[in-house]
Amino acid sequence: MANLPTPQRLRPGRHRLPREDVTRSQRERLLVATIHAVAELGYPAVTVADIVARASVSRSTFYAQFADRDACFVAAYDYAMRHALERLEAEAGPRPALSWRERVRRDLTAYLAVLADEPALARVLHVEVLAAGTVALDHRAQLLGTLAARIANLGEGARREDDEVRALPPAVFALFTGGLDELIRDRLRTASSAGLADLAEPVLEATYAMFGA
Repeated sequence: MANLPTPQRLRPGRHRLPREDVTRSQRERLLVATIHAVAELGYPAVTVADIVARASVSRSTFYAQFADRDACFVAAYDYAMRHALERLEAEAGPRPALSWRERVRRDLTAYLAVLADEPALARVLHVEVLAAGTVALDHRAQLLGTLAARIANLGEGARREDDEVRALPPAVFALFTGGLDELIRDRLRTASSAGLADLAEPVLEATYAMFGA
């Protein structure tokens, strides 16, 4: 799957696109523009004017789609989350012949690679969302829950292959993904997205230790 698109304005003048296609294009441009604006300026500083300028749409078009900046950000966060998870699926892919350790490595390194490849995505998903209010935090919880479920599924597969792998309660996976989230955020805050790859080995060691293998 390709990186997030750059918002592009439809050609001026008359065209034959159905109205719903125009609306869909405008909405996607607003969502992508929000992701880039928030990553660049920080959520507290971003204004509707910043978003519409990057999306090349009018303020009236913005307010036809969203009640306010916060509602637009929540939609943009969901868009970013879907994009990241779809890229994770594409990067990891089904490889049934791999051992469970190799599958764990594949998934964790693939997610870190997606974030390193798309810094704006990484900042929105793991940094700026914390400043965006309770509704946005609920959506962040969905992302962490999805990642926790993915790790739990890897654990189940590992148990079927290796008797030494322990059965773990769901809270352990929630703690794991919360810790991973904090590591990613700290790396983005103190270094750059390129440094995310350096987290792979310590995170893998922690994962293997968590499974008790």
